[in-house]
Amino acid sequence: MAPAEKLSGFYKQGHDWFCNAGGLPSDITISIQNITFHLHMFPLVSRCGKIARAHEESKNTKGNTQTIELEEFPGGPDTFLIVAKFCYGFRVELTARNVALVYCAADYLEMTDEFGEDNLLPKSESFFHKSILRSWKECILALQSSEPVLPRAEKLQLVSKCLNALSMMVCTDPSLFGWPMMMYGSFQSPGGSILWNGINTGARIRSSESDWWFEDISYLSVSLFERLIKTMQSRGIRTENLAGAIMYYSRKHLPGLGRWWGEQGGKTRTVASFSLTPATIDQRVLLESIEKLLPEKKGKSFCRFLLGLLRVALILNVNQICKDSLERRIGMQLELATLDSLLIPTYSDSDTLYNTDCIERIVHHFISTESNLTPFSPSSLDLQESGSSESLRNVGKLIDSYIAEIASDVNLKPGKMRALAEALPDSSRSLHDGLYRALDIYFQAHPWLSEKEKEELCNVIDYQKLSIHACAHASQNDRLPLRVVLQVLFFEQLHLRTALAGCLNTLDGEIAPAAPVAATALGDTAGEIVRNDGWVNVVRENQVLKLDMNRMSTKVGELEEEFSKIKQEMKTVAKSHSSLSSPRLIARKFGCKLVPRLSDAQPESLDRSGSAPRASIERARRSIKSRRSGSFS
Repeated sequence: MAPAEKLSGFYKQGHDWFCNAGGLPSDITISIQNITFHLHMFPLVSRCGKIARAHEESKNTKGNTQTIELEEFPGGPDTFLIVAKFCYGFRVELTARNVALVYCAADYLEMTDEFGEDNLLPKSESFFHKSILRSWKECILALQSSEPVLPRAEKLQLVSKCLNALSMMVCTDPSLFGWPMMMYGSFQSPGGSILWNGINTGARIRSSESDWWFEDISYLSVSLFERLIKTMQSRGIRTENLAGAIMYYSRKHLPGLGRWWGEQGGKTRTVASFSLTPATIDQRVLLESIEKLLPEKKGKSFCRFLLGLLRVALILNVNQICKDSLERRIGMQLELATLDSLLIPTYSDSDTLYNTDCIERIVHHFISTESNLTPFSPSSLDLQESGSSESLRNVGKLIDSYIAEIASDVNLKPGKMRALAEALPDSSRSLHDGLYRALDIYFQAHPWLSEKEKEELCNVIDYQKLSIHACAHASQNDRLPLRVVLQVLFFEQLHLRTALAGCLNTLDGEIAPAAPVAATALGDTAGEIVRNDGWVNVVRENQVLKLDMNRMSTKVGELEEEFSKIKQEMKTVAKSHSSLSSPRLIARKFGCKLVPRLSDAQPESLDRSGSAPRASIERARRSIKSRRSGSFS
């Protein structure tokens, strides 16, 4: 009995294919990639123009068997087997997986209507237009299967037609495709396709969400994905959807990027029913291509994605143009970055833990480049616009936190610390507490620094912009140089004087702001204190002022409490209708002397009793002023 494979007409022995055509001997041999097909002349010549022309040219050659070698045949031996079966009259099934290969092979062999009615080229062309371009699933499969024959598929416009069809499906409202999109319910097959009267239509269920297509196109190669994105751009797709697709594709093919972007960006669709094969991706080529596709927009999630992309770019060592472009994009929206995403490790041979040079360049981009980026829609990326001054302050706080985070690195040089601190203008910091905290951490991790190096680093701090708490901490910080401590003490004294004067002015009912002190005058005075070695006097006066302010606060509280008691008792006595309600008896009870006028007795007693705390406060103020003048002398 003949083997089962011989009953079908074609069978393989080793590297050779044979056709069992009624026992007729083979008279033509086709060689493709070291695979030989032993076939018959008439079926091939009657359908293939290329083979017919080769046969005419070799009629005069000796031998009963003609050998033809087909170089660079589209699709290889497997595709030629399909073509050969078609020539012998066997039934050939065209699918989304083989239609691009068969189409290109038929074009290569010139299988037009001139060499037989309903030939393979017009047959595959009709199937491509009627079945492939009208289905999302079939179009994706056909586009992916065209990779091996991409040059010829480009020539036949198969790729461009698939890209246009996919772009139209994405950019068009799914409800316009003719299916009741919100009424699928039980009309879904186990594979994810739509059933219509129990028949698998091949149509794919589309989600109402805008990211339903992210997973499917992530199976395309980089070149096809890039062309599809550009086609969608030309059709006017929404920028946030475009950015979402790029981020999804990058996250899938760049390991480690997902943790810097967040959780899964979209739900996995019915791609399992497609049985798509993942594309082989060159990660460096992917990253350099992705950077060119990124839109000029800004958003919180997008900024975090860019920083993750830069991190991977440094690992893969992509070209410098790509890295510079990523740094520029990040700099233009630096106010949206977070501290953890800025902590980029050093992947080169540097001794430091973090890549401070990269962050410094990003900060310079933020300062020097005028950001004209428009945000994504708030609903997609939760971005709230802010003014330029607010952005500058946010970046100032972010960089101060970054410096404090990297300050514990023992290999970090003082020059790097100072360069990062001075990268932002003075207007970015209303308070310098963050800088002081960062330098304090740095001094603690680098105890071997000299006094001169510490003083040079401390020059980046404006002591007038230190809060009272920071001044109090710095005045007792033995890690700071002596000259710096003296300056801090001087400005702390000014803070206390201003606070005490404001307290007294409030009690007096005077809302007069303290006179501003010029920065140069303060600096000269501080320098004079240092030159005259006034350490002891400054510390003593500082302590005296603190004690005076505490005494004043206590005294004022006591006076206010006494005055409130007097008022309360006066109200209680005034309400009574006994003979003890006489104003003179009331005044005698509280020890007040009244003018012997019955009509004016009660108001005058109240005025005099109310003025007692004010007189005490005036005496306290004169006492404090005398002490202060004695300290400075």
